[in-house]
Amino acid sequence: MNPLKPIQVGLLGIGTVGGGTFQVLQRNQAEIRRRAGRGIQISMVADLDVERARAIVGPEVTVVNDARQVIANPDIDIVIELIGGYGIARTLVLEAIAAGKHVVTANKALLAVHGTEIFHAASEKGVVVAFEAAVAGGIPIIKALREGLSANRIEWIAGIINGTTNFILSEMRSKGLDFASVLKEAQRLGYAEADPTFDIEGVDAAHKATIMSALAFGIPVQFDKAFVEGISALQAADIRYAEKLGYRIKLLGITKRREDGIELRVHPTLVPADRLIANVEGAMNAVVVQADAVGTTLYYGKGAGAEPTASAVVADLVDITRLHTADPDHRVPHLAFQRGAMHDTPVLPIDAVVTAFYLRLQVADKAGVLADITRILAQNKISIDAVLQRESAEGEQQTDLIILTHDTVEGRMTAALAQMQALPTVLAPIVRIRKEELN
Repeated sequence: MNPLKPIQVGLLGIGTVGGGTFQVLQRNQAEIRRRAGRGIQISMVADLDVERARAIVGPEVTVVNDARQVIANPDIDIVIELIGGYGIARTLVLEAIAAGKHVVTANKALLAVHGTEIFHAASEKGVVVAFEAAVAGGIPIIKALREGLSANRIEWIAGIINGTTNFILSEMRSKGLDFASVLKEAQRLGYAEADPTFDIEGVDAAHKATIMSALAFGIPVQFDKAFVEGISALQAADIRYAEKLGYRIKLLGITKRREDGIELRVHPTLVPADRLIANVEGAMNAVVVQADAVGTTLYYGKGAGAEPTASAVVADLVDITRLHTADPDHRVPHLAFQRGAMHDTPVLPIDAVVTAFYLRLQVADKAGVLADITRILAQNKISIDAVLQRESAEGEQQTDLIILTHDTVEGRMTAALAQMQALPTVLAPIVRIRKEELN
């Protein structure tokens, strides 16, 4: 192969990210060549809307409506998959690997569910599957976990890895609005999809947390083991009470190493307001990594958008171009650990997770209620960190009781909640939100 000839890239899907990738490659071509050692050129694009694709890439680039034509082209060295989803994307990625093409993908759903199969196929064929753009858009978190922190034993990761939900929570806090009205506003501004389920129910964040967990701990990707809870049930009152107690509520993807297994969970979380990650607002992303040698590191930036995501796609193209001729056995492993050194450490069920809690109970405003509740918590070996009781107005028969606990096993808390809920003085379903100090 002529090293001076630009490496040839085929692009599957030229939507927002695909268009951004094409623009960034064009604009920074000279800089990219200086870094990669040769040019990188998108010479073929597959998209169902051929006319729109032609308008973006111009007459120099071959545009087709069938992705398999790109995969079948012997001149194409790298295939970028930007179609998304689990279905046809999986088939096309596996076909590209079988055809001996390197693959760059931004598809976190595909890797979180089918990553083990895809990475195995790539290793067998001696090709690379690069996926920096799959987690946190333009933030180079994959490279940090896989290479920059490879001297470390990683203890835990906590990330704001979905911009839509962070925007909604930021607006709920700053404007005191409820979830439904902020979601409508997020859709109007283009931060939320028409069908926002994957974002607001935490699925998108769980895909990304699953990938980071595999990279951090050398375990297979296993999205089906993740605990996933979204923000759609979150109430403005809890955001206000959290603030009074010195906390902010963020949707976090959390993965932790424990003696008996790995925690992998996504849920709304109270975080102390003085932590850097608690102050990440709007649609921005941030990931905190705790490791033994380096301590705490924070990665912050744009987690979505045409050019931020394109930044990660093009970085992957540069990486592949640099090692295109390298011996496959001496490349950086897909999931950071050598193939034979992956562990089957179990992912723990949510009942075995250890965390602290925020509880909000609507209770009858009478003597002895707090004593009953603290007794139940004590019986379940749960210690209290702080209590806040709303002053009830004159004539009011009920009040809000807020309790923060110290760390405990989730299963114990579930048992205690069932007992508290059964008290005749507890007048509504108890609100439970997990709390992490992240220190």
